[in-house]
Amino acid sequence: MLRSYERLCLSANTGGPSLEFMSTRPSKIGKYEVLDEMGRGSMGVVYSARDPFSNRMVALKVAHQDQVEAMGASRFRKLFFNEARAAGVLEHPNILRIMDADMDGDLCYLVMELVQDAQTLESACEPETLLNLREVVGIIYKLAKALDYAHREGVIHRDIKPSNILLTPERDVKLADFSIALITRADMAATQFTGFMGSPLYMSPEQIREESIDSPSDIFALGIVMYQLLTGHHPFRASSLGAVYSKITSEDPPAVTDFRRDLPEGINYTVGRMLKKLPSQRYAAGLDLAADLAVIFEDLDYVQTEDALRERFGALKNLGFFKGFEARDLWDLIRACDWYQYPSGNTIIAEGEEDNSFYIVLSGVVSIIKNGREVDKLQEGACFGEMGYLSNAKRSATVMASTDVSLMQVNASTLDRAADETQLRFLKVFVRTLIKRLSDTTAALTQVNPV
Repeated sequence: MLRSYERLCLSANTGGPSLEFMSTRPSKIGKYEVLDEMGRGSMGVVYSARDPFSNRMVALKVAHQDQVEAMGASRFRKLFFNEARAAGVLEHPNILRIMDADMDGDLCYLVMELVQDAQTLESACEPETLLNLREVVGIIYKLAKALDYAHREGVIHRDIKPSNILLTPERDVKLADFSIALITRADMAATQFTGFMGSPLYMSPEQIREESIDSPSDIFALGIVMYQLLTGHHPFRASSLGAVYSKITSEDPPAVTDFRRDLPEGINYTVGRMLKKLPSQRYAAGLDLAADLAVIFEDLDYVQTEDALRERFGALKNLGFFKGFEARDLWDLIRACDWYQYPSGNTIIAEGEEDNSFYIVLSGVVSIIKNGREVDKLQEGACFGEMGYLSNAKRSATVMASTDVSLMQVNASTLDRAADETQLRFLKVFVRTLIKRLSDTTAALTQVNPV
């Protein structure tokens, strides 16, 4: 299995078939001493290697000859070496360096910076494995500045996506894979690929329509990446590629705060502006985006930390109500629902008031009081308010905190922030809980008034 860094090195958007690669590892390619095979993919094979003159470790990306023949030598080499032409003119700490490009006989190869033990951002785009908020803002800030530099050097990446962004063990980022980059420099214009190019889920509206593109197109794709890093969801998710294209070109995505509540003021504006349909309404330059991110970064001390969210995750996974829930469902609910603390003696719900929420006791004890008399006590893991949630009716009893209490509050609007699968799983458990509550009530009444 390829590690994420290896998959990145081998990725391309050629649409060509997957072919078998050379079965034996060469001892030398060009001047480079080949050490280990790192991975294989549809474009070729990646080796770790050593430059004998500088004694420097590098990564060699070697095209397979069968793929060259399948696409046509001229077109394939133009695409393969485009990465060297694009990234070769760039020297930035957050851009993966291409140090050389050459041929050894019929073999085309690129010499790249070797980043040991790096991972791509793919895994950080899942609800259960999101990075902390400070790290996400920092990553996008660095990428915005890297793109600003590339754009000023006349290079449009055209394929910004999580699998093309490396996260190093030192928590730094490297933007990689410039294989379909558009170079706007006059001295290279004749060598460029045009038309429908890119990764479909990360294309800007103008890429989908095959219109001319510029730096705002990369800003749009980076906006999709930021949205995923914040929420664990794609902003334009749909059941088919055609539907995704339609959403990208004509529909605004849900706000990121629809999925989570621990975000600072201004985050909706920043992500929303990155994802504007018209290029003229997005950030014109990466530096402008970086400036707004710097302001957001200053606000992070005033929002909930990831540590607090992980404490909530630990609280939920140990409650019987959530038995059988997947980790991604719990993270969805943590970020979607409201959480409250009530000191002992405080009223949570007053008899006779209207309330459309359903509550789950995370810690502490609550008393159910009807007509001034305590009729029940509920402890950690119990729930109340089912009928109010269903009908928005007046509450038939008062609920008071007997001890310091922590509650999770759910209503229709907060639950809508979660993914559809999470909502369905929650509602199934809710219905099961409601049926049990009604069954227990019926049994109690039967004992008091036997038939």
